[in-house]
Amino acid sequence: MINDLEFESGDQLLKYALPAAHAIKKMKEKVKAEGFPVIYINDNYGQWQSDFRHLVRHCIDGDSRGKALAELLKPDEDDYFVLKPQFSGFFGTPLNILLEHLGVDTLILTGVAGNMCVQFTANDAYMYHYKLYIPSDCIASADKKENDLAIETMRQVNKADVRPSTDFSLKHF
Repeated sequence: MINDLEFESGDQLLKYALPAAHAIKKMKEKVKAEGFPVIYINDNYGQWQSDFRHLVRHCIDGDSRGKALAELLKPDEDDYFVLKPQFSGFFGTPLNILLEHLGVDTLILTGVAGNMCVQFTANDAYMYHYKLYIPSDCIASADKKENDLAIETMRQVNKADVRPSTDFSLKHF
């Protein structure tokens, strides 16, 4: 969700990403209140000499389309972060090692784009045998129809729970 959205479909994605960001913020507050870790997994945008905090500053300090998203979901000091070179949060990253270190067996995946990065991460998480909760109101894609298809695919193929975040309860986990 920390993204300047400075690409061709950025305006269209923002239209769907902003409502998702509000739902994500509420979800983040719920899980943090219960002591669960929050991990930001972000593209490095080909900036191999950058870091996550630099990317956040780039989005917040500039005048980018994604500024409102970054301001709304600005990471807390105790949040974790992983930079990824491609679509999946697992591909070419230490994410699985971090999750093992934290003793995690269930993932709550949120973000953009639902039909790309979230779906690729869900596929890899499923292959690593993580239980998945992907709240349907906490992911967004530039095209609603494609996002809905991705949600349904993750429900069927990855056995993800895709109930909206308004139905979230830790009792389900």
